Amino acid sequence: MLNPLSDPMRPDAEFSDQNGPDMRAVLVLDLDGTLCRSDTLHEALVGVVAHKPLALPSVLVALLQGKAAFKKAVADHYVVPGALLPYNQDVVDLAHAARAEGRKVVLVSASDQRQVNAVADHLAIFDEAIGTGGADGADGVNLGGARKADLLVERFGESGFDYAGDRSVDLDVWTRARRVITVAADNGLRQKAAALDAQAVHLPRGTGSLGKGLLRAMRPHQWLKNFLVFLPMAAAHDTSLVGQAVAAFVAFCLLASSVYLFNDLVDLEADREHPRKRFRPFAAGDVPVMLGVMVGAGLLLAAVLVAVIFTPPAFLAVLLVYYLATFLYSLWLKRKLIVDVLTLAGLYTLRIIAGAAATGVLLSPWMLGFSMFLFLSLAAVKRQAELMDQLRDGREKAAGRAYQTEDLPVLRGMALSAGYAAVMVFALYINSADVRGLYNRPEFLWLICPLLLYWISRMVMMTHRGYMNDDPIVYTARDRISLIIILLCIAVVITATLA
Repeated sequence: MLNPLSDPMRPDAEFSDQNGPDMRAVLVLDLDGTLCRSDTLHEALVGVVAHKPLALPSVLVALLQGKAAFKKAVADHYVVPGALLPYNQDVVDLAHAARAEGRKVVLVSASDQRQVNAVADHLAIFDEAIGTGGADGADGVNLGGARKADLLVERFGESGFDYAGDRSVDLDVWTRARRVITVAADNGLRQKAAALDAQAVHLPRGTGSLGKGLLRAMRPHQWLKNFLVFLPMAAAHDTSLVGQAVAAFVAFCLLASSVYLFNDLVDLEADREHPRKRFRPFAAGDVPVMLGVMVGAGLLLAAVLVAVIFTPPAFLAVLLVYYLATFLYSLWLKRKLIVDVLTLAGLYTLRIIAGAAATGVLLSPWMLGFSMFLFLSLAAVKRQAELMDQLRDGREKAAGRAYQTEDLPVLRGMALSAGYAAVMVFALYINSADVRGLYNRPEFLWLICPLLLYWISRMVMMTHRGYMNDDPIVYTARDRISLIIILLCIAVVITATLA
C-alpha cells in the first residue's frame, strides 16, 4: 500500500517531503466529500424523509437555530449506517498507510458526532473521531472552517498535522496544516491549495462523469414504458390528436425520470445492499444527493408545464395521480406484500388512462381489463426476477422488500395466471361488437392469442432460468424473440384492418 505523501512516483503527488514523512504529524481526514464520497447530512435528511416523514417539519424548523442545531435534529431521528456509505478508497488507503508508519489518524468533521461515530466504528482505522456536538466541539457550534482549524491547532499544534479536505472552506484549515491534501478538488481549489503548500497532494474522486451519472440515474431507457400513452389512440384507429399524445409522452418521460431520481434517493440503503443496484449513481456516490433532489424537482416542474400548455386538464389530473401513486409506492407501498405488485400493475395502466385523457379517446373497458391482467403478470415477473437474484446470491430476503425466496412459486403462479387471463380478455374482445367497426377481418385477430400465450409463458420461463433483468419491459425491448412476436402481432392487426 503506497502513501502518496512519501511516494514521489505517484502521478498526483508530484512533490514529496524531501526528509520523508514526519512520524509525529497527525493525519486528519474530513468526512463529507473526502473520506465519504457523498454528504452524510444530505443522506441522513433523505433517511428522515424515507423512514420518519412525520419528523421532517420539526427538523426543518431546527434549521432556523443554526447548522449545529439542524444537524443535531437530523441525527436525533436518523444516522446513516457507517457500513452503507460510499467511501473513497484512495483516502482509506491513505489512512492505512499512515497507521502503518506509526502515525496517528484522526477523523474530524462538521457532521454530527453520532454520524462521525458511526463511520469511525465501521472503518476502525481512527485513533479519534470528532464531530459537531462532541466532547471536543462546543455544543451548538458547527465544527467547520476556522472553528475546525482552531480545534486542530489546539490539539496538535501549528503545522502539527496533515489535513485532507475537499472544499474551499477547508482553506482555513490548510493554512495552519503541515501538509495540504485535496480530494476531488477542481482546478481552482487545487491552485489555491498549491499556493499554501507547494508539495500539496491531490487525490482524485475516482468516479466517472457527473453528467453521465446523472443521465444514467434518470434512466432514459425506461421511457419505453411511456409509449403506452399512444395505445388508446392506436386501438381506436384515430390519429387526429397525435400532437397531444406526443406531449403526453414527453410529460410522462420527464415525470418518470423525476420519480426514478427520488426513488433511488429513498432507496439508498436497500440499493447499497443489493449486488447490482449498489452501482447506481446515488448509491455509489457518483452523483450528490442534493443534486438529485434539485434535478428531480426541476423535471417534475417541467412535466407539469408541458401538461398544462399542451394537453387537456384531464391529462394533468391523471399525471398528478400517477405521481402521487409513485410517491406512495417509493415511501411505503413497495414494502407491502402483494400491494406492491398491484400498485406496479396500476402504474402501467395509468399510462394508458393518461393517453386516453390526453387525446380525448374513449377508453374501452376491454383495454382496461386486458392491461390490468397483463401488467399484473409483468409486475409479478419483475418481483420473480428479484427473488431469483436473491436465490443466486444466497439471500433469504432483500432489503426493503416483503418477499422471501420461498415465495417464488406463488409469484410464478401469479405471473402465469394473470397473463393467461389477459389473453382470455383479448379473446372475448375479438367476439365483441366493438371489434366489427374497427376491423374488416376481425377473425385474423385470433392469431394474436397463441403469440401472447407463448410470449407470457416464455417470459416466466426465462425469469425462472435467471435470464430476466429487473424490468420485463426493458427486457422485452432487448430480446430478439419478444421483438419478433411484437412485429407479428402488429402485422396481424394491420392485416385484420386492411384485408
